[in-house]
Amino acid sequence: MVKEKLIKARKERKFSQQDIAEHLNISQTQYQRKEKGEVGITNTEWDRIARLLEIDVEEIRENSEASNVMNNFDNSSGNFGNNTNNYYNVPEFLLGSLNDYINLLKEENQKLKEEIKSLQSKKQE
Repeated sequence: MVKEKLIKARKERKFSQQDIAEHLNISQTQYQRKEKGEVGITNTEWDRIARLLEIDVEEIRENSEASNVMNNFDNSSGNFGNNTNNYYNVPEFLLGSLNDYINLLKEENQKLKEEIKSLQSKKQE
């Protein structure tokens, strides 16, 4: 879902996507994907954007996002890896691509293991 409120507020305050991306320490392309709704915006990012735009976060946050994606990637609180269950909406095409890539890496890994064995056996001869 396109973040219409965010885009409007950003433009009203004469900030470019690049300005906000630099503030969030991400690329302009990544920020653009966030505005388009292709990538989620974390709670921390919403807060940082709101502070930059000098606006209340509730004025720019889109309502439906909070219920669809749990957006807490901020590990500065020290809770990263504490076995908490977080669920994220990931497009099926992306999962398929990642699985294909994993399988390719497994095949490559197997070939390299075989090559190592072959080299070790030649070395022993």
